Amino acid sequence: MYIVPEEKYIAKGYWQPYSLGEELHRSAERHAERIAVVSGGRRVTYRELDRLVDEYAAGMIELGIRPGDRVLLQLPNRLEFVLAAFALFRFGGIPIMGLPASREADIAALCRLAEPVAYITTDKYGSTEYRSIVESLSHGHPYLKYLITDNGGIEGTIPLETLRKPNPVISWAPPRFTETAVLLLSGGTTGTPKLIPRRHTDYAYNARAASERCGLNEDSAYLVVLPVAHNFSLSSPGIIGTLINGGKVVLAESVGSDEAFELIEREKVTFTALVRALLNLWLEAREWEEADLSSLVFIEAGGAAVDPGMAARVEPVLGCKMVNVFGTAEGLICTTSLDDEESVICNTQGRPISPADEIRIVDADDRDVPRGEAGELIVRGPYTIQGYYRAPEANRHAVTEDGYYRTGDIARIVCGDRIQVCGRIKEQINRAGEKIAPVEVETVLRTHPLITDAAVVGVKDDDLGERICAWIMTDGAEVSLAAVYAFFEASGVASFKYPDQLEQLDVWPVTSVGKGKLSAMAEERYAGRKV
Repeated sequence: MYIVPEEKYIAKGYWQPYSLGEELHRSAERHAERIAVVSGGRRVTYRELDRLVDEYAAGMIELGIRPGDRVLLQLPNRLEFVLAAFALFRFGGIPIMGLPASREADIAALCRLAEPVAYITTDKYGSTEYRSIVESLSHGHPYLKYLITDNGGIEGTIPLETLRKPNPVISWAPPRFTETAVLLLSGGTTGTPKLIPRRHTDYAYNARAASERCGLNEDSAYLVVLPVAHNFSLSSPGIIGTLINGGKVVLAESVGSDEAFELIEREKVTFTALVRALLNLWLEAREWEEADLSSLVFIEAGGAAVDPGMAARVEPVLGCKMVNVFGTAEGLICTTSLDDEESVICNTQGRPISPADEIRIVDADDRDVPRGEAGELIVRGPYTIQGYYRAPEANRHAVTEDGYYRTGDIARIVCGDRIQVCGRIKEQINRAGEKIAPVEVETVLRTHPLITDAAVVGVKDDDLGERICAWIMTDGAEVSLAAVYAFFEASGVASFKYPDQLEQLDVWPVTSVGKGKLSAMAEERYAGRKV
């Protein structure tokens, strides 16, 4: 059994003896009057943010939330997310990072797994209503004691603002830095949610190492466009890295280029993080958007591989560097550097962010492949997990006996010591950075009254990375894509899991479904269409 070398990581300075709540407090002492967060019309200094976090922490404790309790956060890109998350970090509550797009089925599954004592959400985000989720959680979950909304907009919930306790007496001790700080959502391959436990110290190091690679400092300004609960947005270097360095976090509520470009110009944003589909939209939008983007130093691009042609357009079109990123919420982060040559940025995912990352590329028998050949990327290091939360069966396959996490990604070493990610081993669809288990979508499809069988495959897509293609069989009835959308919505499924393409067959092309054949057929049938 592998034992994590904690003393080594501490001695080398990778792990610092501070919780994430303490990290914010340390930044507030150094940068008290600098702007920490911009959200909507609100501008909050480090001094104010630190005080507000204490006030909300005191209110949560008074409500009945205790150190070690799990709290499910499902909030959009708003100041309230930062306040709630860091309040929990400060006294040892453990936020579960729910995604804004998740619906009843997803949230219920997370609750059954993690048994949170509280659920914090909003009443509405864009066109999405959360009232039905709140109502569904009001029964059948005996451990769930507190339903909280950021604005009190749903009857029967506790307004988050009422938890704020001005001038609180600090009656709590910060959690130990090696304790679990947060539970991140993994994409998974089986449809069963998996939660990733990250410690205070390893998550802070994750953010700090990514910050160093990108050159963050107190003059950095980070535009949060992707959902704030994503690992990419939180710590690569993300919100946490920006706050540790005394920079400014700018929260965009929408992914639209009009809001983003206006915020870049107004707030002098220096960097942001985008998935491939959004990067492509920004490149297109630059043709008509006239905002001044000259403050941008770099854009991180990740979630799905960015093709070299798109990567090469970033600097001439958007006027900034692109940092190519490969990352897992389970730990490993690889990035290119700002001073890398264009060929390296466009064709590789760079190097691991930590000198202590131990990388191996192995064959099916866990033997190292010759340098330059492709194999599965496995890793261990100071910010890589040793297992999922309450998932013993998954952990038997996810981590080797000597402590290497199996990423499920196929990679090779190129350009000396750079990593080039070539594809996936795991049966998982990566749609615009969101990881979808085909079996989960198939299960919902098979409950449709007209569908007798279903198979779901990922198909390469220039904009999304991969699109979701659903192959279905019926007893002769025609089923439209619109009807499937309506059925998924009624079933409480997150919208990013809806099929992009629907195809019908009378018989499967080969025995055992033959998903490789189905992918090829889907691509052929889709030619000329657009998601």
